[in-house]
Amino acid sequence: MRMFWSLLFVSMSATVIAPQASAHFKLLEPASWLQEDPKGDPQKMAPCGGTSANAGTPSGAVNKVQGGEKLHIKLQETVYHPGFYRVALAVNSRDELPRDPEAKTEPSANGPRSVSAAIQYPPTPPVLADGLFMHVAKFATEVETDVDIPNINCSKCTLQIVEFMASHGLNKDGDYTYHHCAVLQISANPSKPIDTRFPAEKP
Repeated sequence: MRMFWSLLFVSMSATVIAPQASAHFKLLEPASWLQEDPKGDPQKMAPCGGTSANAGTPSGAVNKVQGGEKLHIKLQETVYHPGFYRVALAVNSRDELPRDPEAKTEPSANGPRSVSAAIQYPPTPPVLADGLFMHVAKFATEVETDVDIPNINCSKCTLQIVEFMASHGLNKDGDYTYHHCAVLQISANPSKPIDTRFPAEKP
């Protein structure tokens, strides 16, 4: 059964952030599938970044990962906005990735502004972790965590990390969410059972 929690931000956070500010983040680990500038751009469009004006330049990076183990994720928020992060994994197609977090909004003089968003708890595939790094103040440094990688074989999985932004105006390419992805080459641990919650890799 899927349950969704709504993350609500204290009203004080909305008063100290300029309504038109845009959060940005860099994917430091694992290596991003796109070349990122110092702010982490381009990152607006779902599911894996780019913008309508700039699709981005692929980095060619492939991260080799052991199935059934933990993967280290490290991010740097380069432009602050309150919010949280979510991690998901697609095996065969990026179409398997979930839609961006469902946002609740309120009207403002400049159009709709995000207030909160749904968090999947407990996370179920393809979501690996949700509600990560919840914050209403600027991070003092990079943020990092480990997520469990399913024990599967996958030559070209897509790991998606998205940031939902509260107190944020609607942007043309990404609504209230920014996106990064990494290509994972996962080798299953033969001593562990295959995780059947994820689809088998298509030949």
